Amino acid sequence: MTTITRRHLAGAAIGAAAAVSAPAVALAQAKRWRMVTSWPKRLPGPGMSAERVAERIAAMSGGRLQITVHAAGEVVPAFEVLDAVGGGVVEMGHTAAFYWQGKQPAAAFYTTVPFGLTPAEHVAWVEAGGGQALWDELYAPFGVKPFMGGNTGVCMGGWFRKPVVGIADLRGLKIRSLGLGGEVYRRLGATPQTTAPGEILTSLQSGVLDGAEFVGPGTDIALGLYRVAPHYYGPGFNKPNGTGECLVSLAAWSGLDADLKAIVAHACAAEATFALSEMERLNAEALAALVERHKVKLETFPDEIVAAARAQSAEILAELAGRNPMARKVHDSYTGFRDRVAGWSRVSIRAVLEARGS
Repeated sequence: MTTITRRHLAGAAIGAAAAVSAPAVALAQAKRWRMVTSWPKRLPGPGMSAERVAERIAAMSGGRLQITVHAAGEVVPAFEVLDAVGGGVVEMGHTAAFYWQGKQPAAAFYTTVPFGLTPAEHVAWVEAGGGQALWDELYAPFGVKPFMGGNTGVCMGGWFRKPVVGIADLRGLKIRSLGLGGEVYRRLGATPQTTAPGEILTSLQSGVLDGAEFVGPGTDIALGLYRVAPHYYGPGFNKPNGTGECLVSLAAWSGLDADLKAIVAHACAAEATFALSEMERLNAEALAALVERHKVKLETFPDEIVAAARAQSAEILAELAGRNPMARKVHDSYTGFRDRVAGWSRVSIRAVLEARGS
């Protein structure tokens, strides 16, 4: 073998070794983040959204950004996700914006508003109606960047241990209900509670709660609420949408290369779309199982409750808009978009459903 041939073979071997070792080197240098959530581990709906966001980011980044997902209580309690991410305890969180309305009233608009935008309308507002820019501005003081990271779709009005036949039945009733919907229930005479998702069933069993609203059939069935509260009410005027949010620490975000920022953003957007599609299927299947197998009583709120709730909701939104200038900006953007899209929704999806007849 000539000297030139030996040199060529040696060079080829070195190149091959480098090619093989490059992925290992890249993985060794990968960023490793933690994501805390407000959900029980792998809860159908939001819990699975958190898992899939992490999986998508790892896959699209080729392992350069890897995220470990923690259920509520493993690192921080369910309602401390915002502080944990903004304070640098972890890099990422998966939660719901209306948990933070005590810190910033306008946050509730980014989960859902009673009698507000439907899932498709909400996505249109955030992505194409100016909502995302206001969301970024709203959360900047907390040190986080928000993304839509899931959606549980149209929600239900709640599970009740006893029938609700009129407003009088709501007076003094202890109901797990968060966000602006919880305030509506309060003004109708109920006593809203901020019970963490993983504690709802035991609270109903012990009598700490008389009723609870969480999401919709596809998620609610996993919590087993039907076992002790067999009356399932709609319409979900309190939560016509169910956007889940992904939070990224601004400090961690600023440390990402441009391609990794794009990957995080796209992973969240993909999950927002997929989750809504999946929940349509899960809700339909779970509702049938609840009614047919578990003998849940599917019931409709009396007209007087819906009318009273609508009136209270209008007052609540007007009051919220007066809380501070940022709340006014978000309120005006949201309600303005709702007014503009209402005409189209009436002649499109509403008319189609009425024409379909089922």
